[in-house]
Amino acid sequence: MYQHILALEFAIMEINRVISILPNHTLGFHIYNAYFDPSWTYRASLELFFTKGQFIPNYSCDSQNRPIAVIGGPSSDIYLYMGNILSLYKMPQILYGSAPEISTKEQTAFYQQMLPNMDSQYKGIFQLLLYFTWTWVGMLLVDNESGETFLHRVLPMATHSGICFDFIARFPNPVHSNILKKMIEIGLNMYRFVMKSNVTVVVVHGESGNMITLRFLSSKLKDNDLPLWTKGKVWIMTIQMDFTSNPFHRNKDLVFLHGALSFSIHSEKILGFHQFVQMRHPNLEKEDTFIKLFWENAFECSFHPSVMKKANGATCTGKEKLEVLPTSVFEMEMSGHSYSVYNAIYVVAHALHDFYSSIMKYREGRQIKGKLLNQHLCKLNYMIRRISFNNSAGQKIGFNENGELETGFDIINWITFENLSFKKVQVGGIDLKDSNENMVTIYEDDIVWPSRFNQYGQTRPLSLCNGKCDSGYSKIKIEGKLFCCYDCLQCPEGKISNREDMDECFQCPEDQHPNEEQVLCLPKVTTFLNYKETLGTVMATSSLFFSLITVGVLWIFIKHQDTPIVRANNRNLTYVLLVALLLSFLCTLLFIGKPHKVTCLLRQTAFGIIFSVAISCVLAKTIIVVLAFMATKPGSKMTKWLGKRLGTFLVSCCSFIQIKICIIWLIISPPFPDADIKSIAEEIILECNEGSAFMFYCVLGYMGFLAIVSFTLAFLARKLPDAFNEAKFITFSMLVFCCVWLSFVPAYLSSKGKYMVAVEIFSIIASSAGLLLCIFSPKLYIIMLRPDLNKKDQLKREKNRVP
Repeated sequence: MYQHILALEFAIMEINRVISILPNHTLGFHIYNAYFDPSWTYRASLELFFTKGQFIPNYSCDSQNRPIAVIGGPSSDIYLYMGNILSLYKMPQILYGSAPEISTKEQTAFYQQMLPNMDSQYKGIFQLLLYFTWTWVGMLLVDNESGETFLHRVLPMATHSGICFDFIARFPNPVHSNILKKMIEIGLNMYRFVMKSNVTVVVVHGESGNMITLRFLSSKLKDNDLPLWTKGKVWIMTIQMDFTSNPFHRNKDLVFLHGALSFSIHSEKILGFHQFVQMRHPNLEKEDTFIKLFWENAFECSFHPSVMKKANGATCTGKEKLEVLPTSVFEMEMSGHSYSVYNAIYVVAHALHDFYSSIMKYREGRQIKGKLLNQHLCKLNYMIRRISFNNSAGQKIGFNENGELETGFDIINWITFENLSFKKVQVGGIDLKDSNENMVTIYEDDIVWPSRFNQYGQTRPLSLCNGKCDSGYSKIKIEGKLFCCYDCLQCPEGKISNREDMDECFQCPEDQHPNEEQVLCLPKVTTFLNYKETLGTVMATSSLFFSLITVGVLWIFIKHQDTPIVRANNRNLTYVLLVALLLSFLCTLLFIGKPHKVTCLLRQTAFGIIFSVAISCVLAKTIIVVLAFMATKPGSKMTKWLGKRLGTFLVSCCSFIQIKICIIWLIISPPFPDADIKSIAEEIILECNEGSAFMFYCVLGYMGFLAIVSFTLAFLARKLPDAFNEAKFITFSMLVFCCVWLSFVPAYLSSKGKYMVAVEIFSIIASSAGLLLCIFSPKLYIIMLRPDLNKKDQLKREKNRVP
């Protein structure tokens, strides 16, 4: 508090020396002690309007010494009590230290505060918490109207910012207990509760006296058996808290304050103040109560030798040096509250200057004396509200329409030392000119944290309800707990979270897929059945291999076309069947390679028509075998049905139906090139969309119908007594064919991407190879290895042997 008085004296001394501000006038001051008590505050406020030494209400005959403005602080309660009296007399009031909640317009009209808008400080606090990701914090506030106002303002901001308070505790209020012992007990219980919380950061809204309370309570619990993790808290203190020393606690350490962060009004260094403080010494010949009282407390001495002789103490000489005192006893540099007092004196001086300048236009200078000034206090207050000037440090001083100082805040980091000194380092600030989103600036590298965090090499303390959810996980609420407390749930398949503590996982873009850890999206690989890959090469090679075999069989049959075994059972159907099998092998090449419009149109339609021709040939052969057997019976009329035209008719009719189905398919919903981005997470599958799945299965269904009919007839005719009977070979071939395509349907539906195409190619090759081998391998055996059996006489002998 003594430094506040020095700042006031220094400002008045400067103003009285500068002729340009108040020429022919000298500023003076009165100091009143409110003793933090309402009745004393009211009395001191009333004494301002009475004759000095005579407490007679509304009576004052000493207008020369009557105050023209009041600077109040540092407690908000002081103003609330003071303002009730001063507003009645229209006395301008300037407040420093702690801003009260003003409830009446009358008080607001005569009230200015040497503080910026408090909502900006509250927003700055939460931006500071969010900057360090401190979402689980505690709150400790003064137990008065100022504390309740702070609570009601910050709780909605906390919810909006995603910050939770583990506890909301209050400093013990002396008003609530007249028993010192009980008050200490209440305070220790409160402090123990705060320290045992698992929060690392505690937001403190208090006043100057609460700094003394914290220091006292921390020293009392210093040796208690508290867990290690409770012995270091990062205190975040509002601008209302200023360091105040108490003679009874001057030897108590300051460990609790080490690493704390506090908000302070933005200030500049005032030149000359340090030298002014150094030159201040008590005058032993004059009565100087304030400085002598401070001197005795600071240096633990007395100006009364008889008193110190009884107490075996030291005698004050008045020549002691203030700079040797630890900063916990006295700060040589101007504190935040002292800076506000300094500027408040200049505000009054400049307002008086403007007031006298306006009056001089109408009155003689000698007439402007105290009585006239007291009659125009309203106008003086008007001048104060609209004042604007640069102080001696170059900082602009002025008020907004609400009587709040238009300036920003400094963020201070407290560093304490073993010699009971401390150092305040500016590590950031709040610029009210910037937007609310980026109004706070932090110089994190300059911050010193409490010792227990530095001990383990931790550069930034954490204050969370639980550990952060890593990337790849999302937060899930825990029932019955605040939203800052949550569990972590791994992202579902197909989703990612690429930051810590994400509320929800999200899908990757369609052309990307999650990595294994589900923390980032990777580009999908474009895939299709390629000739260059192993699977495509095997399929293409197999197709060409069986195509060559088919060509070879066809060449052998053409070469031996006049032999009985070739001519048996319709030679032309054999040729058509071989050509159809050749084309079926070659049509698989349409399925390999990047899908195009033409290949997509030809794939299934060509496959369906060619296979229908092949099965129609097999069916025709089976029917001809049956009819041929029936025609050998005496009196049979089936002879007229035999001949080349029957085979041609059957193949044409059965194939035409399939051709018609394919034409309808191409008209209503033809296949087209498409990209499947959903079937396989890591791939974009280039494929041919069938257009109409119904028509595709109609094609397969019709082929299946022909195959079943052919298989049934061949199975019934397998034991017919005929030489070179093909029925049993057709039975085997149709059995293979049906097994392949019955297996195809579930395999095709369960496959994805290029493997789906590979399944269809394999089914085409396997079924075609089954027809080729089962039908033609016995004949090739006779033609190539047993030519002696490929004779007409042999056929007759075979026929005669049949019972």
